Parts: sequence; structure tokens; C-alpha cells
Amino acid sequence: MRVPESTKSAVLLYLHGGRYTMGSTKAYRGFRCAARQRGGQTRALSIDYRLAPEHPYPAAIDDIVKSYKWLLAQHVDPARVIIAGDSAGGGLTLATLLELREKGITLPAAAVCLSPSTDLAQTGEFITSKAADDIFLTSPLLDFCYGNFLGPDGDPTNPFVSPLYPDLTGLPPLLVMVGTAEILLEDSIRLAAKAEAAGVDVDLVIGEEMFHVWPFFAVKNHRNLCSTEGPNA
Repeated sequence: MRVPESTKSAVLLYLHGGRYTMGSTKAYRGFRCAARQRGGQTRALSIDYRLAPEHPYPAAIDDIVKSYKWLLAQHVDPARVIIAGDSAGGGLTLATLLELREKGITLPAAAVCLSPSTDLAQTGEFITSKAADDIFLTSPLLDFCYGNFLGPDGDPTNPFVSPLYPDLTGLPPLLVMVGTAEILLEDSIRLAAKAEAAGVDVDLVIGEEMFHVWPFFAVKNHRNLCSTEGPNA
């Protein structure tokens, strides 16, 4: 996907949300385009990674890593790539960084996580204390979706599905955005604290009285800014 001002040297790899079980590139076309035009005038690559329950972990992460490696094979400089995602896509963004680090693949320049899922074990206090404020997510819903993603024998504390648990040393700069009116607020706060302790340059933006993935709605009317390149652009 591109806008008229897009440069060929920079790419935003965007990972849609949907609780690991739903979502598609088409649903996010306008959001990705507007964010790109405002932020960096880059091209964007978004993929329909495989979804649970038909394709549990590690299928989605495998697809994302494959797409990132494809970008590098097209001679895109990793220093000119940003990986971004919202909700489950934010968790997958972090999981992808950890997988790339594990495999010794050069990391991108930075990552952006909007209301990311970072703790599939749901150990944070706000899972219950913010339940009445969250208009989108509930703990039982997340239990169901996370279970589908993990599979019957999955471990919710696996560092490659719950980025809150592993050592985050060496990750690129992170921008994390979350709202005060969502049960995943503590996921982001704890992630930012752990990343900062590991020496990662992290910027945590907390929207007062904002809901799950609130930046999405700020740009939802910018659909007509974009044109496409290819069926999955």
C-alpha cells in the first residue's frame, strides 16, 4: 500500500488486531494509510497472518517473520522498517522482535504497539479492577481467544506469546500507546517498565479515559488517502 508521498526506502509492517482469531488487512486499510501519511510517508505492508483456532501458535509469528525476511530480501534496509500493531497485533509485534532476536536476524528500526497483549496469563490487577471501564474486552473473552491461540497444551507465560516475561535487552525503540479505560492498561505499563529496565528506549503514552486501541478511531475517516499495490497491499 502507498500514498502519493510514499518513499520506496521506508516500510511500515503493520499487524492487525483481532484477538488472534479474527481481523484482516482490508479492515485496517484506512487506518494504516492515514497513520503512514501523517507519520513518515512510508509504504506499508500488512499481511493476513494465519488465525487461531485453525492455526494456533506459532503460525502467526512464523508468517510475520517470513514477511519481514521477504522485505529484507527486497533490499529494504531494516533501519528503515518499523513494525507496528494493535491489540493482538501489538503483542505479535513484540513477539516478532523477540523471535528475530532469537534467530539472529537484524531488528527493525523501531516498533509501535497500540494497546498490546503482553501477558496471556492475565496476571495484572487491572484485568479485574478496570473491567467495568472497558467497553471492548472482558477477561472471559480473552481467556477464550488466548486459549484458541495457544492451543490445548499452550503455555500463556511462553515468552514468545507473552512478551512481558522474557528479557527485553536489545530490542529497538518502542512506542506504546494505551488508554486508562481498558483492562490491558497494566500490560502496557509493566511492559514499558521492564523494557526501560533492560535499557530499551521506550515511550509510553497513556490516553486519559481512552478505550482499547483508541488511536485507531482518531484516523478512521482517512480511508480515501490510499491506493493499493497488489491484492494484499
